[in-house]
Amino acid sequence: MIRIALPRGRLLEETVNLLLSRGVLEEKVVEGRKLNLKVGDVEVYLVKPFDVPVYVERGVADLGVCGLDVLMEKNPQVYRILDLGIGECRISVAGKPEAVGLYERSAYLRVATKYPNITREFFRSKGVKVDILTLNGSVELAPLIGLSDLIVDLVQTGRTLKENGLVEIEEIARSTAWLICNRASFRNRRDEILKVIEKLS
Repeated sequence: MIRIALPRGRLLEETVNLLLSRGVLEEKVVEGRKLNLKVGDVEVYLVKPFDVPVYVERGVADLGVCGLDVLMEKNPQVYRILDLGIGECRISVAGKPEAVGLYERSAYLRVATKYPNITREFFRSKGVKVDILTLNGSVELAPLIGLSDLIVDLVQTGRTLKENGLVEIEEIARSTAWLICNRASFRNRRDEILKVIEKLS
């Protein structure tokens, strides 16, 4: 039985629809209280997006579906198998409109984010020193109350930024959902995993 870790939240429905349409899953999986489900000959774990690579890297799950943003941030020891082309969004620098000038000329910035590694690497490449404030939610609030100059966050439509009076300043990278695989599973369960990859390719 193949074990797959799927991300709860905004990406789950799109992922499940793809897996259903390609015959990887036999029936729809919906987010609820149950986090461990058997669907035909597949065992599904519903976990937080940032936890998907942990389950796969540790071998609890053979496969996982994970945003490239999470892979860039966590850099897990897993095989990146296939870009699934769903969940498209971008990792961007954003802030209040008046912060654009500060961003362009400042050598030191305070940045709030849930992506400290991506943020550190991006600003290092620009030669800008940053004080990184790692937050797990409501990152958009930070520049509004003076906690940070800027934020680095995922942007899909830009609506949340707009509603909070923020603007997208620069795109760091594009992110889509990827199929990832545990390295030992790829050796030991190769035939089963190749069948899944073939269905999704």
